[in-house]
Amino acid sequence: MSRNVDDIIKKLSPTQRKKVETRAAQLIAEEMTLREIRKARRLTQQKIAKSLRIGQEGVSKIEKRSDLLISTLRSYVEAMGGRLSLIAEFPNREPVMLSGIADEGPVAKARRKNTHAAA
Repeated sequence: MSRNVDDIIKKLSPTQRKKVETRAAQLIAEEMTLREIRKARRLTQQKIAKSLRIGQEGVSKIEKRSDLLISTLRSYVEAMGGRLSLIAEFPNREPVMLSGIADEGPVAKARRKNTHAAA
């Protein structure tokens, strides 16, 4: 007899069910689109466009794409004030942070240069 997730959840205690629902909400909150991240950071497409030196329509296109160059994604994240990290996950092993995949964008290079100069 096959079981589906609804059957399993129905058999959980209210406390267990609440834990499952809370964790599900956390996982959903951790996954955001570029557009959602930009809006959460209260940035406009125009502000990102200015930082990237492209038009607002270019930002719109980036946000709609599902397949981006890593360098484009890195530049977009840096324009929002963030830093892009790539992590590979394998079974039976701790996650591995990938390095050397794409050159750092000008924002990260300038930030690193200023940090070393101040030290």
